[in-house]
Amino acid sequence: MTPQQFDIQLIASLSAVACALPGVFLVLRRMAMMSDAISHAILVGIVLAFFAVKDLSSPILLIAAAATGVLTVALVEMVSRTKLLKEDASMGIVFPVLFSIGVILISRYSGNIHLDTDSVLLGELALAPFDRLVIGGHDIGPLGAYTMGGAVLLNLAFIILFYKELKLSTFDPGLAAAIGFSPALLHYSHMALVSVTAVGAFDVVGSILVVALMVAPPASAYLLTDRLPVMILLASLFGIASAILGFWTAVVLDASIAGTMASWTGIIFLLVFLFAPDRGIVAMVLRRHRQRGDFALRMLVVHLLQHENEPNALDECRIDHLQDHFRWDQVFAGRIIKLGKRRGVLSTAGDKLVLQQDGRVLAQRAVSES
Repeated sequence: MTPQQFDIQLIASLSAVACALPGVFLVLRRMAMMSDAISHAILVGIVLAFFAVKDLSSPILLIAAAATGVLTVALVEMVSRTKLLKEDASMGIVFPVLFSIGVILISRYSGNIHLDTDSVLLGELALAPFDRLVIGGHDIGPLGAYTMGGAVLLNLAFIILFYKELKLSTFDPGLAAAIGFSPALLHYSHMALVSVTAVGAFDVVGSILVVALMVAPPASAYLLTDRLPVMILLASLFGIASAILGFWTAVVLDASIAGTMASWTGIIFLLVFLFAPDRGIVAMVLRRHRQRGDFALRMLVVHLLQHENEPNALDECRIDHLQDHFRWDQVFAGRIIKLGKRRGVLSTAGDKLVLQQDGRVLAQRAVSES
């Protein structure tokens, strides 16, 4: 591994963690697409601030980006509060307008400087190791690593300092307001952090990857745990894994680094979506399959119990009678009988079903619960 390759993976990993930290609360608050709106809309703030200070490294750009992000959220909420449009439609109106203004300003007035739509949207991680931080004539590493490392520390400090308030305002904003917290202040502070993180990642990863890293890793973590600290940790780890796997995939395929990293966030989410132990699609299908079997077995033992002492009990307990009485096909009926025998609630005697004592207990419990 070359030093440049290490620097790219370091910068991408720090960017992933920086995006995942505020992204967790975006997902929990059902505002995942707000990251998309903010990461595009803040372009106009960056452009206007650059026109004012003529310096891409000026901290004024970060302040302008954060202010534009807060403005975007305020405009979206102002439109949605009219009740004429829902929040998603409001978002779809506000951020394209602001983003379009930024694109127009860039294409019209900044054609000869290093500020273009491609770098904003796609970034270029391959060039990030060559943008060095030099202090006193000493090269102390890639600038992107320090920028995104600072974003990680800023976001982490915000979460640690306001963890209880964030948790309460996220899960119960009404209670937070009732006991004296200010959900609105926390909300806009959080949006400002999202804005600062997005603009910090512009040069290195681009806004498209910012959106992927803010949404997909937290969404993957959300499917695996109900504990907030674990979700934050998992989201960060998923982001780092996407960054590293994406880089080496790009090396093998000679493809876009940011593109393959974004693709890996989707791949990891798809794997979790399918195979998460409790909330994954496979687990849900198996659970429904098991529940259907359990319900059918309860119906069967209740049926056998009801007809156990009747004169026509032998006819009611015939295996082939199940297809007529329950409309079960032969395969499903056979599966339920095997399930009952395995659990010891019934047995077979020739073509007849025999209810066992455990089956009577199960049937009586099912009747009482109904």
